[in-house]
Amino acid sequence: MSDQRAFALIPPVDSILKEQVVHSAITAYGREPVKLAIRSEVEILRREMARAAGEFLNHSREEIGQRVAEAAVLRIESEYQPLFRPVFNLTGTVIHTNLGRSRLPDSAIAAMAIAAGEAVDLEYNLHTGKRGDRDAHLEGLICELTGAEAATVVNNNAAAVVLLLNTLAREREVLISRGELVEIGGAFRIPDVMESAGAILREVGTTNRTHARDFESALTPKTALVMKVHASNYEIRGFTSAVPESVLADIAHNAGIPFVSDLGSGCLVDMARFGLPPEPTVRATIEAGADLVTFSGDKLLGGPQSGIIVGRADLIKRIKANPLKRALRVDKTVLAGLLSVLQLYRDPESLPQRLPLLVDLTRSLQEIDASIARILPVVSEAVGDAFAVEIIDCKSQIGSGALPLELMPSRAISVSLRPGQSDAALTKLAARLRALPKPIIGRLSDGSLILDVRCLRDEQGFCEQLLRL
Repeated sequence: MSDQRAFALIPPVDSILKEQVVHSAITAYGREPVKLAIRSEVEILRREMARAAGEFLNHSREEIGQRVAEAAVLRIESEYQPLFRPVFNLTGTVIHTNLGRSRLPDSAIAAMAIAAGEAVDLEYNLHTGKRGDRDAHLEGLICELTGAEAATVVNNNAAAVVLLLNTLAREREVLISRGELVEIGGAFRIPDVMESAGAILREVGTTNRTHARDFESALTPKTALVMKVHASNYEIRGFTSAVPESVLADIAHNAGIPFVSDLGSGCLVDMARFGLPPEPTVRATIEAGADLVTFSGDKLLGGPQSGIIVGRADLIKRIKANPLKRALRVDKTVLAGLLSVLQLYRDPESLPQRLPLLVDLTRSLQEIDASIARILPVVSEAVGDAFAVEIIDCKSQIGSGALPLELMPSRAISVSLRPGQSDAALTKLAARLRALPKPIIGRLSDGSLILDVRCLRDEQGFCEQLLRL
């Protein structure tokens, strides 16, 4: 009997839809999704009433309706959360693959928004009124910046390598040094990439030493390409030897076949000019004799995820005619963002102020120290007396897949355990930081939670999140 009295307190769904708190949700998400959310919350409430009806009998019908309405709004907001959540990257890795790699400049974000919200001349030639080529919008600029004859864009650098090999070396051999058979992110390996492209891998030399004669003796009528893979994510030290690109180019050209180079990270300017570790540029690789170069758009270049192939016009033409090109092409928003980022490279001196990637990479220790001084009291208060908080020297990493061995001096806030605490307390703190509305991502190391401040730009937002801890 008491159950029925409690159930009678639940207003009809149509009545709850009239609650003031529901109006904005209906505007944002539509009447039917909100209605379904209310029904789900009513069912939950009925189950609770069936277990403990007495707890609800001292509430009014209006209070019950308000409770259901508020719960339904929370449910619908949770269901319609954006696919990705912004986070604070305090890991110390600037180009963090798992956190989306490079941040884009405002100009690129604006260009992508326009492309997403409008009909655009993606594959339409406004001069002729006929079908156009989506690569045409940025091919000229890519060639200007790299010195190549032609260029094309696909969805990442692995796709660029697959497309190149499938076009030029299907069922034929590709010569590559055994020391360059790398594994990239997600356990993707160069031999597997070659196999998926239909090319036949022909290993040359040894892991630590490869000579020009090794390539020359491996040439056969079945050889389609000589290939070099830049070691951007590993390093071999000690008794080593590698064949320069200019020599590899001569070997390939004397045999009447192309020489291709997979640069991976994709550097368009000399990073040393900004006080950063040097990295081979695309232009220098072309000038060394490479017929084709592949590289990423979202690593050292600092743009949206993409893979770029540059080089000889006749080879690019063949690559673009491959049916796989259509399967691997990028959409209009990526092209718009990439073009906007490439335009910044026409004025290299301003890149450290305009390209977010270089803004972070070139941030001075003095600026980092000033930032830490402002946020340290908030961190100390947020974590409480249970943890020891101090400023430490540390090393920032350029990228997990781009120059992972190159480290830059930085500063961090170290949150460590006090005597008598278990490691579980620190793990729990890291989990609580990740559970904030805008998660704070650091790294656990030797009994401490390290918060590298190099990439922290929104200090106010960071402190506001900590206050929720």
